[in-house]
Parts: sequence; structure tokens; C-alpha cells
Amino acid sequence: MRMRLTFLLLSMGLLLGCYPKGDASQPIPTALVPAIEATAKPTTLVVVLPGRGDDLNGLRKARIAEAIHSAWPDADVMLTGLALSYYMTGRAEPRLHAEVIEPARTRGYSTIWLVGASMGGMGALMYDRAHPGMVDGIVLLAPYLGDKDLLRTIEAAGGVAAWQPGPAPATLGPANFQLELWRHLKSWSTDPAKARNVWLAYGDSDRLRSAMPLLVPLLPPEQVSMRDGGHTWTLWSPAARDALLQARRATR
Repeated sequence: MRMRLTFLLLSMGLLLGCYPKGDASQPIPTALVPAIEATAKPTTLVVVLPGRGDDLNGLRKARIAEAIHSAWPDADVMLTGLALSYYMTGRAEPRLHAEVIEPARTRGYSTIWLVGASMGGMGALMYDRAHPGMVDGIVLLAPYLGDKDLLRTIEAAGGVAAWQPGPAPATLGPANFQLELWRHLKSWSTDPAKARNVWLAYGDSDRLRSAMPLLVPLLPPEQVSMRDGGHTWTLWSPAARDALLQARRATR
């Protein structure tokens, strides 16, 4: 088990630094921020998946809920504390489904979007892989997309459309989750409709920016935004607002 967890941490570049790790023995922490304009019960929910350095308090300080409300004032926002420990158990995606998304559908939300930053962007993509069509759209904020060796392999193949991942494994685990993430993204190259409600934003000095040129061709060009800045909520919060404004106009 220790080797398994170490591999996962190494592959995500998360062995160093101080950041909220969470307690995966407990339910995923959540905080509902109600819609600021609603004449009836809101039917839209935007779920925020944190980066590795965030907990609920960090998301509040980032003012991501306010940014979302400036685009969708009639949507509820759910901040989540889906921190590193949940990914370490290998059950971040099924727990997100069982503890957050499925109950939200049961409560009557007809439209659900995911906003995922960095590690949370990876989580949003892995959720979309496991539960296609369960959410209505995704905003990716500088998502973590795998280690450099895999990214170089895909680049050397001529991009994700030309890259051949090989046979699918019987089970998903720390040794293959990055490969399976990209297998899922490759499916967007053959079925562009899968990416029609996916927005991407990142900074021109973001430490994860080198992976973005592999992802960008899979998305509609107007749904990609590279901005001045780095790997930070000072870029991500306004970028999420602008993406959701654009998405709302496109779906009216």
C-alpha cells in the first residue's frame, strides 16, 4: 500500500510542500453558497473541485463562488474539499459521484457544471470519463494532465489524435490512471461533441502550461483562454466567470 500511494504522489508531483490533505475517512466536505438571484428553487448547480493547495476556506478566499454568481446569479454553488487524501485512496471520482453529484440530481438540480482547478481539473476529467453525460459542462482551470514522460510520448506521436494508447486495462489504478485520462481525451478527437461544453483557461506563465497544447486542439477554439498570469486563483476566478458567461450565452 505504501508503494502504491508513493507512486500516485510522485506521478502527481505532490510529495513536496504543505497543503491541505483532507481526511478521506470522512465525507467530502462541502459548503453550499445559494444563488443570489432566484425567484424559485434554483435548478442549476456549479460544483467546484479544489486544487492541491485548497480547502473550503481557501476556496472562499479565492472568491470563486462570487465569480460564478457574477456569471450565473441564479445558480447555486457548491464548494468541495475533495483534497489529496481522497485521490490517494483511488476513490475520489466514485465518492464525488455518490456524495455530491448523485444527491444533487436527487434534490432536483437539472443542470450541473464542474469547475476544477489544477488537481481538481484532473478530477473533473476523470469524473467525466467514468460518468459520461452526468454533468452538463466543465470548466478546466490549468488542469493537471499527467507527468512529463507521458506528455512527451503523446507529443512525439503527433498529438493525442495520432497517439495509440494500447489495450485498455482491466482495472484503473495509480500505475495507469494518467494513461486512461488521455485515452478518454483521445475519444474527444473522434467525437468532438463530447467536448462541446468544456472550457479551458490557464496562464501564460503557469507551471502546467506545457501540457496545454496537447489538450487545446480537442476543444472549440473559442472555448480556450490563455491569460497573463500563473497557477493561481487570481487568474482562475475571473477566467471561470468569463467561461460561464460565454457558456450561458451559448446555451440560451
